[in-house]
Amino acid sequence: MPLLKIVTNVQPTPAVRSRLLSDLSKLVATRLGKPESYVMTCFDGQAAMTFGGSSESTCLVELKSVGRFTSDVTRSLSVELCEFIESALAIPKARVYIEFADVAGHLWGHSAGNFG
Repeated sequence: MPLLKIVTNVQPTPAVRSRLLSDLSKLVATRLGKPESYVMTCFDGQAAMTFGGSSESTCLVELKSVGRFTSDVTRSLSVELCEFIESALAIPKARVYIEFADVAGHLWGHSAGNFG
């Protein structure tokens, strides 16, 4: 039920991308107290993007989940996600936006049902 999506204009090697998604899956599961078996991560590289009028390396991270987003959680996740992105993709933290979205359980479908 948590979904972490990365959209960027950077295309890492398949090995780096795979490792990043795997590590982020574990991080999200741990920080949100959700089973990793419900966490989905995805990567959209080589997107046409600008940030501040520049097409230098940049990244949008979307993290959606049913509940669990307190200000303390989003604050610490922002730090950790930016550090992961900067380390794995060499994108400066100042060029990363993160959107946290709480989704009502009845609006999140899975396996022919929903979480509401």
